[in-house]
Amino acid sequence: MNPAHVFHVSEREDIQVFYPRPPPSMDAGVSEDAVWAIDYAHLANYLAPRDCPRVTFGRGPGTGEADAEAYLKDSIRRVVVIEAGWLERLLATPLFLYAFTRSPVWRLADASAGYYVANQPVIPVDLLRIDDAAAALAALGAELRIESNLWSLIDRISTSALEFSILRKRNAAPRPA
Repeated sequence: MNPAHVFHVSEREDIQVFYPRPPPSMDAGVSEDAVWAIDYAHLANYLAPRDCPRVTFGRGPGTGEADAEAYLKDSIRRVVVIEAGWLERLLATPLFLYAFTRSPVWRLADASAGYYVANQPVIPVDLLRIDDAAAALAALGAELRIESNLWSLIDRISTSALEFSILRKRNAAPRPA
């Protein structure tokens, strides 16, 4: 993996050309059709099956020592938390990591999330099959954590000063009563 590239993670291994599509959510601040990619620093956020609900976090520029001590271990750069009910799928689902040269067609859409977008078709320069997402996360310096339910973590992490992302929250187990 070349850290200078931008990446797209998929469960499909047969994509020859990526074409712009409508944004998955208007929350990302992109309204036009686009191809989405992620930078190397945030790649761990996406090393899970597409529909897997997860909370990811790490130290950001505004993270104080209290939040770092409460949520991070010294050597951990990033944490990815999934629900226990998704662990088997995470371990069994092959992922395909498409790499793109960070050329002028890519525009930084969100620096804190590491999102890049291209408004024209793009062709990957490399493809890597990932059969063990947990090992790939560890190789990136990320820690995989398992929780029975994500909601209490979502509530706590969203009020912290950590750099965080909550993905596929709609697929999470229901909030406990």
